[in-house]
Amino acid sequence: MTETGDRRPLASRDTHWARSIAQWLASRSVTPNHISQTSTVAAALAGGAFLWSGQETGWGRALLLICAAAFCQLRLLCNLFDGMVAVEGGKGAADGPFWNEFPDRIADILILVGAGVSIGWPGLGWAAASFAVLTAYVRELGRATGQPSDFSGPMAKQHRMATITAAALLSMFEPLWNGHNELLLAALSLIAIGAAFTALRRGRTLVRRLGNNI
Repeated sequence: MTETGDRRPLASRDTHWARSIAQWLASRSVTPNHISQTSTVAAALAGGAFLWSGQETGWGRALLLICAAAFCQLRLLCNLFDGMVAVEGGKGAADGPFWNEFPDRIADILILVGAGVSIGWPGLGWAAASFAVLTAYVRELGRATGQPSDFSGPMAKQHRMATITAAALLSMFEPLWNGHNELLLAALSLIAIGAAFTALRRGRTLVRRLGNNI
């Protein structure tokens, strides 16, 4: 994975624990591309945990939702460390741009579709995943036209993962009020609507920037 100075602003990148882990990874034979590829594995496990949770009840469902939330966060950690190892660790590769983007798009689909299928709303899962991919497409389209990357929200990657993680953890308590997947349904709806708005917002910003360059 290769990154330039045009990077997603992340407060966690400047923390001591993140720098220490990134330095440790950079000192090993681990490459940024390996970390990017691992993010897809984490996403597949998150999506699988969501799928399986739809077939379970009680403590089994709660444990699977915890696993889904944990793997969603592992996906984000991989996204953090691949860039840090590439840039701060000086281990970027020529094929890095592909591994920087492609696994992320697969990860969004695996997680969001898995969550949608688990609650019996596969179409909503696909809608959320499609708009998530569209937000990244508009960002990369901007870069391809020489514009800076637009990481604006409200449903950028970290926002999507925070939303689905919170919904997974809170869904464990739905039996307390006789709930049935309302929180995941609400989270996926919020992600779909928010990501659609984000794609339109980024598109509008890009059109304005390109118009100003004429």
